[in-house]
Order: sequence, then structure tokens, then C-alpha cells
Amino acid sequence: MMGQGYWIWLQAALGVQARLEELIAYFGTPRRILEAGELEWRLSGLLTAKQIDKLQSSRPEAAEATLKQCAENGWSVLTPEDPLYPRRLRELPNFPAVLYVWGRMPDLNERVALAVVGAREASLQGRRIAQGLCETFARAGAVVISGGALGIDSAAHMGAMEGGGETIAFLGCGLGVRYLIENQPLREAVAAHGAVVSEFPPGTLPGRGTFPIRNRLLSGVSCGTVVIEAGERSGSLITARCALEQGRDVFAVPGDIVSSAYTGANRLIRDGAKPVLTAMDVLEEYQYLYPDALRLEQARGPLFHKKEAAGQRGAYPSVRPHTIRATEQTQAQYPAVQARPLPAELSETAKRLAGLLSEEALHVDEVTSRLREPPQRVLEALTELELYGLARQEPGGCYTTAPAPAE
Repeated sequence: MMGQGYWIWLQAALGVQARLEELIAYFGTPRRILEAGELEWRLSGLLTAKQIDKLQSSRPEAAEATLKQCAENGWSVLTPEDPLYPRRLRELPNFPAVLYVWGRMPDLNERVALAVVGAREASLQGRRIAQGLCETFARAGAVVISGGALGIDSAAHMGAMEGGGETIAFLGCGLGVRYLIENQPLREAVAAHGAVVSEFPPGTLPGRGTFPIRNRLLSGVSCGTVVIEAGERSGSLITARCALEQGRDVFAVPGDIVSSAYTGANRLIRDGAKPVLTAMDVLEEYQYLYPDALRLEQARGPLFHKKEAAGQRGAYPSVRPHTIRATEQTQAQYPAVQARPLPAELSETAKRLAGLLSEEALHVDEVTSRLREPPQRVLEALTELELYGLARQEPGGCYTTAPAPAE
């Protein structure tokens, strides 16, 4: 069995988030643990009776099946013995035995990595802040880490790609699971500009406990965690707490003290988190630790600005295929946008919105009024169009149709 297989066997036996630090220090490698056998497991004093039973019942052959599944799907497997395995994660007492990777894992060992987390049902303002900050982080050379979900997570990944940088999405489920399928185009784009990563074996369904387990990786792999628009009971606060326990920095974007959507972030600031008003508030903390990894001249200036070139579009082109027939049907149904093919996978709201947008900027409130749709659905449709390069955000909460790419 390959070296990776022994790590998969160990994770299957003891579970994700198991504290492996002392075990590996004592035995050396997972292969040595397997070969040691029950007597030596008991003599080590590091394993409970229940854990020993699980080690005995776990079949190493199952690891080979997992490796085969990954190879068939184009997923790579990282273990602590791999050069690309992040050193910051290896420092954790409950470091992940295995990371399953879709895409190309950036080398984080000499890079500034920043976790950006917040509400799923985020306001337009919160999403704009997340996207603007992460675009600047990426231009300055930082890698943006988030959870691949809707709201702040999506805006963070989009901003990083817009800035021409790399981004990583850590999932709370296994690869190959159709969880949050409406965000699949985003994950495909992230995999093309970085990596979608999971500690959970392929096919693992999400559950109430999987996301807190995942959150320790968001903070653990990062130099610092930025919290945007988090309520009093937000899961983002779990990530912030993990960051503090791991000795990482915590930042928070302040918000309206009356709005419950900002209670968590504001309390973090009250309790000592550094408030974030510009990207430099975060990046300046690492300019001396990583002098060769950051381009701080890219981080000076306003958070929001118009694109310099009229023809510039997002760095994340559509990666989901669609048929010519489906495109023709969509164009016939929405004649106002015949000049631009619309992917058939767009929601009906997004298709109607694409027909509404023009080169003249429309405020999001006006768009919502014209579509007669709930604000959250309109925001989701705008996100869809941005992902496909069909809409562009302008200053002041306005949107226009994105110019077609040059032939």
C-alpha cells in the first residue's frame, strides 16, 4: 500500500479531527502504527480501548478504494508527508491526516493566507466589502481562504479571482457531494484558480458537526481570520474562536451597532479583534514577516474602484458547459440579450435580470423593484451573472451588463 493509503487508513480508524500529534511522535508513521499491532498500541498508553477496537476493525484495503476513486475523478490526496501540505495545519495537535483536493493546492508555506468568513444571508454591502477586500488581498499577493458557501464566502472567492489571485475553499462535506448545488459554478471556478479542499472522505454528507470541524482548518491554515457581517450566533464566530485558540490573528469589519447582523463582528472588536476599514489594516500586520510575499503598493487606495479597462471582465469565466440548442432557446425567450449567449443553467430570475441590465447602471433597489422578486433572490441572481461574466458591479450598489470579451 502507498504511503497515502496508511494515512487514509488512520483517518478512517480514528476519525477526522483526531489528535494525532502524540501518536505520530511516538510511532513515527501511520504504517508503523499499523504494523505495531494491538500489544504495542496498548503499551503506548496513547489510545483508548475504543480507539484500539477501531484500529483493529478498520480495513487497509478500503484506503486503496478511496485512492482509486480520487484518481478517477482527478482529485489529489495530500498527507502531512507531502511538500504541499500546509505547515500551519501540521502545527495543530488535531491536524488533518488527509486533505482531498480538487484543483491545484497553492504552496502556502511562504505565503500570506487570509481566511474571510461571514454570513450566508449577507447584505449587498457586506458582499461588496468582502469582494473588495479580497480583490485587494489577492492583488497584494495573499491567498484568500473561505468556505465555498453563499453570501460572504462566495464574495470572498470572487474577489480573489477578480484580483488575479489564488483562493481555496474548505468544504464541510466530502468532494463529490451535491451540497449547495446552486454554488457549483463557483466551486468549479475556484478549482480552476486554486483548490476546493475537504478533510472528509469523498462522498461524506454535511451534518451539524461537520462545519465546526471544518472551521478549525479555515483559521488554522491562515495567518489571520477576517470576520464580516456576523450575527451573535454566527458560525463565523466559531472560526474566530478557533483562530484565537490556534494563536492566529482575528480581524473584524465593524457595522451598524443597531443591526443584529453585525453583533458578532462588533463584539469581536470590543473583545480585542483589530477593526478593518481598509485592506492595509490586515496586510500591514504581515509586511515584515513576509516581506518577499506581499506587494503592498497594490493595497493602497480606495476599497472600491471602477475597472481601468472598459473591456475587463472577471477572472473566472464560465466553466459549466451548455449546448448550442439550449442557448438558442434561452435567447429566443429573452430577446433583449441576444448579443450575449446565456448559459442554460442560469436560474429564471438571473435570466430575467440579464435581460433587464444594460450599459446604464441600475441600483440594486431599482432592479429588485422591477423584477418584483425578494431581495435575497435578486442578490443570488446578481451573483450568478457575475460568476458567468454577464454582469458587473459598479460603485454605489449599482450593476451594469458586463462588456463582451474581445474576440
